[in-house]
Amino acid sequence: MLGVAIGVGLSFVAAGLVGWWARPRNRVGPLLVAVGVLWWLAKLPLPIAPPDGLDVVRAGAWAAVLAHLVVAYPTGRLGASAPRLVVGLGYLTVAVVGVSTMLRSGPAGADAGDGSNRVGAIAIVGVLLTGSVVVGLQLVRWRRSSVTRRRYLNPVFGIAVVAVTLFVAVKPARIAGWDVSALTLVLHLALAAIPLGYLAGLLRRHVDRSGVADLVVRLHGAPRSESIEVALARTLHDPTLRVGYWAAGSGRYVDLDGRTVSLALTDEPDRLSTRIDRAGEPIAILVHDRALAEEPELIEATCAAAALALENARLTADLRARLRQLADSRLALLRAGEAERRRLERDLHDGVQQRLLSIPMALGLAESVLPADPDRAGPLIAEAKSATLAILGELRALTQGLHPPVLTERGLAGAVRELTALSPVPLRLRVDVPAGLPPEVETTAYYVVAEALANITKHAAAGRAELRIGVCEGRLVVEVRDDGRGGADPAGGSGLRGLVARTAACGGSLQVESRPGDGTRVRAVLPCG
Repeated sequence: MLGVAIGVGLSFVAAGLVGWWARPRNRVGPLLVAVGVLWWLAKLPLPIAPPDGLDVVRAGAWAAVLAHLVVAYPTGRLGASAPRLVVGLGYLTVAVVGVSTMLRSGPAGADAGDGSNRVGAIAIVGVLLTGSVVVGLQLVRWRRSSVTRRRYLNPVFGIAVVAVTLFVAVKPARIAGWDVSALTLVLHLALAAIPLGYLAGLLRRHVDRSGVADLVVRLHGAPRSESIEVALARTLHDPTLRVGYWAAGSGRYVDLDGRTVSLALTDEPDRLSTRIDRAGEPIAILVHDRALAEEPELIEATCAAAALALENARLTADLRARLRQLADSRLALLRAGEAERRRLERDLHDGVQQRLLSIPMALGLAESVLPADPDRAGPLIAEAKSATLAILGELRALTQGLHPPVLTERGLAGAVRELTALSPVPLRLRVDVPAGLPPEVETTAYYVVAEALANITKHAAAGRAELRIGVCEGRLVVEVRDDGRGGADPAGGSGLRGLVARTAACGGSLQVESRPGDGTRVRAVLPCG
């Protein structure tokens, strides 16, 4: 059995050194080495016999570290409180049994025998409790794990559960004086298989990284760009992986159909995101299983191999997102136009039409009484004149909502300066408006400024603000900043939501950056021609 004991310890130490060298940031390697060294200390004869208490600690320390290894695999870190409690229970059991043995070794006689029985009972309870909890925790953990995480757990999981179960059965039986030689041999074989499973996992990770070369071939020969997500999921062994492509115009990540890929998925405990850049610019984002965070080299190599294909797919996704946004904005404008038409129809019917009907009635009555009573006709004619002037005022009020008169009279620069002159918040103004802007672009820019300034006045609680209008790369840029409370959400307010649709309808884009406590920036980019 001495040779078996040496072989078990050697398997742990050798596998631990290999893992320590291959993955220096992972703690499984050092734990394997610790188990192997402590196993040798427990099983090999020592030149000098240690005190009884230390001898008990020497005999059980390897088992406590093995429990630590099994619970912490595959990262070597315990993380949550439940694994920490389980591992702490294992170390506490070894410490309590050692201290109890030391205290028992003092007195002699019958009391010493009773103390020995108590120590044996503590050891049996500790082994049964710790081992059972370790096995139960691993089974629950495996059941709750995703497919990707199970793939990393499987090389060691089954062997470790069998080894811990055998140890739970063998240790109490040995203390009870039973013949456990056969079970002990099986336990040694199961223990020696744990490092072999770990090495098999390392080998499979190496094979996975080597398989990135096949990804390039698959992407190059892919008949449709939709297979990029499938190819990445197969390479990373994550069937839940999703790819979001960066749409620069709207400042969000979208799928190939132009739908937004929500980053709220990364708030889930088992999800994580990895951004892919090219030449310092974002291309795409991978939303994947959190277990892949332990394979940064694999993710990095996969992203580098797929960067070109993702860039091509990003252009397609960006185009489809723009088309979807344009269709949505046109639909919104159609609905808004229909609602405005109905409002005008209702206002004309309920107000102006009734006033217009009163004018011919008053004039007809004046015409009928004019020959017989000229003095009475005068007030009726004056009443018709007054009604005519009132109707003109109502018509002017209705046309105010269709197009701002100040924009027609003074142009975009003058209209913006008139808006800023009424702002109660100190405003820094930089306006450089080119000539020949299309009317719809001027109107959109005017409403962007008006809505942004209104929000600053009503909601921002800002101390100062800044407005810039100018041309950049052949496009009109309107930008309004403030140092207020932030927290503006285009999806939550009808004003900003309407501006997003209006800017998209004339071929532009609107971005709102408003982190809570960090002010708000509204930036519209519009075509100049």
